[in-house]
Amino acid sequence: MQIDRGRLAIAALLASPAALFFGMSSAQSTEAALTARAKEIHSRVITLDTHNDIDPANFTADCNYKMRLSTQVNLPKMVEGGMDVSFMIAYVGQGPLTPEGYDRAYKQDIAKFDAVHRLTEKIAPDNIGLALTPADVVALHKRGMKIAVIGVENGYPIGTALSKVKEFYDRGGRYMSLAHNGNSQLADSNTGEAEGYLWNNGLSPLGRQVIAEMNRLGMMVDLSHPSKGANLEAIRLSKAPVIASHSGVRALTDVSRNMDDEQLLALKKNGGVIQVVAFSTYLRTDSKERVAALAGLRREFGLTTAARGGGRGEAENTAPRPCPVEGMPAGEAGRKEGGGRGRADAGLDSLSSERRGDYEKRLAEIDVKFPTAGRANVKDFVNHIDYAVKLTGIDHVGISSDFDGGGGIDGFNSAAEAFNVTLELVRRGYTEEQIGMLWSGNLLRVWAEGEKIARQLQKAKQ
Repeated sequence: MQIDRGRLAIAALLASPAALFFGMSSAQSTEAALTARAKEIHSRVITLDTHNDIDPANFTADCNYKMRLSTQVNLPKMVEGGMDVSFMIAYVGQGPLTPEGYDRAYKQDIAKFDAVHRLTEKIAPDNIGLALTPADVVALHKRGMKIAVIGVENGYPIGTALSKVKEFYDRGGRYMSLAHNGNSQLADSNTGEAEGYLWNNGLSPLGRQVIAEMNRLGMMVDLSHPSKGANLEAIRLSKAPVIASHSGVRALTDVSRNMDDEQLLALKKNGGVIQVVAFSTYLRTDSKERVAALAGLRREFGLTTAARGGGRGEAENTAPRPCPVEGMPAGEAGRKEGGGRGRADAGLDSLSSERRGDYEKRLAEIDVKFPTAGRANVKDFVNHIDYAVKLTGIDHVGISSDFDGGGGIDGFNSAAEAFNVTLELVRRGYTEEQIGMLWSGNLLRVWAEGEKIARQLQKAKQ
């Protein structure tokens, strides 16, 4: 990694007796200089987060992102944290592979597409614009606007109709993953490691057609959530660079959602980018011994773990609820991905007081024997960035959060805290150019290359 010589010069200067004379220690002076430099860099680069979940209920005239909601992303928090671009996600969890399931999922996805258009065209057109190209991102940024882009998480809602890929693209979708938590009709999921695969750890025939259609349109192929085998097959088939819109590094945190070195090196060869995700349990996870002990304890007491990700797509909740202004629960936030610390056990209240006491005693013993890893922080996050950069090079790494879908870590728990990421990158010696690449440059390059290849493919068929 190239060390910023300018940063070292400033640190050396401020460590001089002159700094002490003015009542500031060398350590304080160095930190002040780093913070000042980080603020300058953060104000100049385009900051872009490739994965923020949304709830259409927060995109209405009376409840919307112009307000400071308790959601991790909204316009006031983007302004406060200097976050420029939010990929807002049309997400539906995996449901049954039936016509009825496909239709229900499709309708929920369309509601989310419509919500983003409503925000950028009717609710806050003077504050945020919808980008359909990388050039749009740059142009909107120059105008001082915040920027929305639409990503599609889980290809399940297209059903068996290849034509819906173009429909989603025409509605603004600029990337799509072929599966979520659970095997889809298009691809196997990372959850297949534990639950079994549908397509022999790969893509279905329709999934392969979808990859080709996405290349033809210029829609980026997203590798976050499908299985390793499906991802490697997608990389081999894709004529354009691919992305992992919100994933961690498996060498550091061994969970199936993260990418191992083989996938990362294949991504590098393809020219793609991994957008490292600020999701606590993908950055720091409990030991396998603790996980096994907690699972055994739950079985012994007849308890079940709180539902894991993917459930929201199967049944639409139409019950009215209050607008989640700051200080109130954020509705759907945090329920998508799962991956909790293992203490939110469904059914605990059903135990007798004596049995519950026994459970808590045993749980305390597990806590002592196998301590929890605790919540991840910005240092853990940048550790994953560092690893990916060293393995693949600076050109193939970016930044994401999965805010309002379970993401968030200490120090980067909303768009309002985006600066803390830049500050940690500066502390580690990344230059302004490198920080700009991580925050947006690499993703915009991949997106632009995909557009170029799409034009070539379309021209070849004329």
